[in-house]
Amino acid sequence: MSSVDSQQRVLSGMRPTGKLHLGHYHGVLKNWVKLQHEYECFFFVADWHALTTHYEDPTVIENSVWDMVVDWLAAGVNPGSATLFLQSKVPEHAELHLLLSMITPLGWLERVPTYKDQQEKLKEKDLATYGFLGYPLLQSADILLYKAGQVPVGADQVAHVEITREVARRFNHIFGREPGFEENAEAAIKKMGKKAAKLYSSLRKRYTEAGDGEALATAQALLKEQQNITLSDKERLMGYLEGSGKVILPEPQALLTPESKMPGLDGQKMSKSYGNTISLREEPSEIEKKIRTMRTDTNRIRRDDPGNPDVCPVWQMHEVYSTDEVKDWVQKGCRSAGIGCVECKGPVIDAVKAELIPIQERAEHYDNNPDLVRSIIQDGSEKAREAARTTMEDVRHVMGLSYR
Repeated sequence: MSSVDSQQRVLSGMRPTGKLHLGHYHGVLKNWVKLQHEYECFFFVADWHALTTHYEDPTVIENSVWDMVVDWLAAGVNPGSATLFLQSKVPEHAELHLLLSMITPLGWLERVPTYKDQQEKLKEKDLATYGFLGYPLLQSADILLYKAGQVPVGADQVAHVEITREVARRFNHIFGREPGFEENAEAAIKKMGKKAAKLYSSLRKRYTEAGDGEALATAQALLKEQQNITLSDKERLMGYLEGSGKVILPEPQALLTPESKMPGLDGQKMSKSYGNTISLREEPSEIEKKIRTMRTDTNRIRRDDPGNPDVCPVWQMHEVYSTDEVKDWVQKGCRSAGIGCVECKGPVIDAVKAELIPIQERAEHYDNNPDLVRSIIQDGSEKAREAARTTMEDVRHVMGLSYR
């Protein structure tokens, strides 16, 4: 695959450490379902990443892998539209991680914001390991291995994409300067034809001399359209355009995902560690029980006390699930004590149940067909490995590891 069409490729993964819940669905899976129709998507089970924090109890990972894949499929992620695979079935992830570790300064990893945050949050675990320090670089390898141009992340994860960009830039700077690079690039320009060559040279000059971003974008588009030069020449000219060497590992962009508005049962972010979740396969009776027992406005002690929806966790769920008409009914009814808290929770219970019915029906289908689920992952892992092998051939070649 050429770097010139990497912008159409998306990569994202999820760690298998327990049951998926509504927070995962609204925060990640709904977005994946949308992206799979707009991009070439690679979605992977990050089992090696899970080992960075669960290495002492790997059974959690083993038991969660297949349940998680079933939840993906049940949520609408389609193996016909996206490539679903298991990280550990593509050993090239580990190889690229190792090779990138040779050139990555230690300080880059130590300054990743989540490094100290996670150690603080997970004090009960011994995270003073090389694997935990290096997990952002493994994430970089995950992305760069597929030359993914887009990485869907929340605002708090942008730093992980930024370190990936820095690693790619450093790698291309060190290894992208092939012998005779400029001569090869100039020869490639001539192959474009007179008109295109003249335009490319003019746009390159505008960008390198004046920093004209529009000229850069136009030149990149021009290269994508070229039919009479090789992919290798396109990559060479992409690098020449930006004043660097040949682009071996394209720099990805953070594709910011809409922030999940799904609150937990206590009003905090829905998270397994807070014990405030509704799982995607929660029994209807359990859904009803959990929402019925949710706390509400603590100042509303009696039925005829007026309440304030703005401080009530149930209102946050109305904001996710209810129509404008129902929300207006809640606001007016709560503030005037026209409705009670039990009554207010009814529409949320009905909406959550209705959302999960088709998901649970599809999950049951896949649960009853475990061989189908395994074959989806096997096929996806083989497809992912083909893409990974192509990248590693390029990486080994420029690092002097392509022995004949």
